[in-house]
Amino acid sequence: MNEELNYAEMLEIPVETVTVNRREKKKRGEDLSERVVETVNDRVEKDPAYAESTPVAREAAPSPRAKLAKRLLLGEFVAVCALCATIFLTNIFMTDSAINTFVRDLFQGTADTADTRTYADFALSPVVNEYTDVEIAVSDTGVMSFTAPCSVYAPCAGEVASVQGDAANGYTLELRHSDSFSTVIGGLATVYVTEGETVRSNVPLAYSDGEREVRITFYDEGVPLDCYTVSEDGLAWS
Repeated sequence: MNEELNYAEMLEIPVETVTVNRREKKKRGEDLSERVVETVNDRVEKDPAYAESTPVAREAAPSPRAKLAKRLLLGEFVAVCALCATIFLTNIFMTDSAINTFVRDLFQGTADTADTRTYADFALSPVVNEYTDVEIAVSDTGVMSFTAPCSVYAPCAGEVASVQGDAANGYTLELRHSDSFSTVIGGLATVYVTEGETVRSNVPLAYSDGEREVRITFYDEGVPLDCYTVSEDGLAWS
C-alpha cells in the first residue's frame, strides 16, 4: 500500500484521487488443484464413461470350514495312495498275506456268487469222438491216457483256466468246471481255445497228432480223482 502512494506522489498525483485496487494472490497449489478439477469435470461432461465406476470383484478368503474340508480330502487321497502301494508291494513280496487273501476273496466273489458244485454234480462226456478207435487206459491214481491222432473234447463244460507249453513239447490245458472241480489235459499237439474261454463237451478244444501220450486228470480241491470208470458207454462216476 505504501509503495503505491509513494509512486503517486512521484508523479505528482494527489493522494486523495488515487484508488488502489489490491489483487488477491492465489496460492500456487490452489490454482493447480482448481485446474485439475476443471479438467476432470470437462472429461466427465464430454465422456460419461469416466463418470461410471466398476467395483473390483475380490475373492473372499476361504473360511476355516472350507480349509478343513480341503485338508480332509487331501488326507483321504494320501491314504488311498498308501493303501494301493501297500497292496502292490505285498502282492509281490507277500503273496499269502492277509490283505492279499482278502483282495482275492473280494474279486473271486462272495458265497452268493461262488460255484459250490462238486465233481459229482457233473455228468461226464467222452474225451474223444465215439467213432474214433482209441484205446484209453486208466492208472491206479486215476490218470486217463491214450496215444492216437484224434480230436480231444472237454469231459464237461467249463472255462479254460490256463494254456501252457508249446507245439514242440506239447500243450497242457487246465479246465475249471467249478470252484473245486477241475481237469488237466496234457500232451496236446494243437489247442483251439485260449485262457478265459468257455468250453463245451460237444466241441473239440484240442488235437492230438498221435506222436505223444495224452494224459487227462480230474481234480477235486487240488486232489486227483480216481472215482470214475471208462467203458463202451463212456465216462461215469463210480
